[in-house]
Amino acid sequence: MNIKKILMPLLFLASSTCVLAQITNATKDSLYIEEVELHHELPKVLHAEPLYIDLIRDLGARKGEKEWNIGFGMTDKLKFDEYEALVEYEWAPINRLGFEVELPFTFHSDINGTPKDSMPSNKLNSIKLATQWSFFVNEKIATSMAIGYINEFELSDFRNFGKPFIKGNVYNPFLVVAKRWGNNFHSLIYTGPMIEQNFKTNHFHTTYDINTSFHYMITGTRNFVGIELNKTINKKDFDMTIRPQMRLEITNQTMLGIVTGIPIARENQRFSAFIRLIWEPLHRPK
Repeated sequence: MNIKKILMPLLFLASSTCVLAQITNATKDSLYIEEVELHHELPKVLHAEPLYIDLIRDLGARKGEKEWNIGFGMTDKLKFDEYEALVEYEWAPINRLGFEVELPFTFHSDINGTPKDSMPSNKLNSIKLATQWSFFVNEKIATSMAIGYINEFELSDFRNFGKPFIKGNVYNPFLVVAKRWGNNFHSLIYTGPMIEQNFKTNHFHTTYDINTSFHYMITGTRNFVGIELNKTINKKDFDMTIRPQMRLEITNQTMLGIVTGIPIARENQRFSAFIRLIWEPLHRPK
């Protein structure tokens, strides 16, 4: 029996299969990127969006795009558990410009009989109105930039609801810079000051946020795994929470984001968890 004649076709088949698999994966990535970037005349770069501090709308948003988000989270605050919930709607009325309305809630639960009067009251935190404009979109270098502004009307807690109704305001201008490296790797920075005003005392308090994220998008899908680093500078104090995360595509219009939070210093909290349900209605090109 001629072993060479038997092995040569098998080796050829194996090598062809490996090459075909590589081509298939590369093709999947290219096709998905093309679906986002080249389907319309208006340039747009595919970026992985962080799940905890999310953007107002996609970078390079196109007219008619819209999205609903529902989020739930829990944080161990040492002496009590804090639960958060949010509902938000974002849309792009014109190319490159996005708007968002968000209602964030906070609820508290005692741990081992923590006195009720030592816990914060449940509340609708605020009414958040936001806008974002993508002023730079370059497909050749896979980079996008945007500026935006969030105005947060802070509300009284449920114990004192309406006394007053709006107790303060948060002014939050921000800058976003994102870049995709090849087909799968994504990086993004989201930064800006948060200026909080108390209407009763007219006192202003300023902190500065620097949020960076890095993601790997799974070949041929919208699924990704990554990490978000949420950093806050408060005068001489520096806090950072590390948030490993993943996004799963459930249907063509629905995705689920899963986030865990690990603070580098456990001064006021321990671990946290957050999930985000994302629904994007069908968008017809304008």
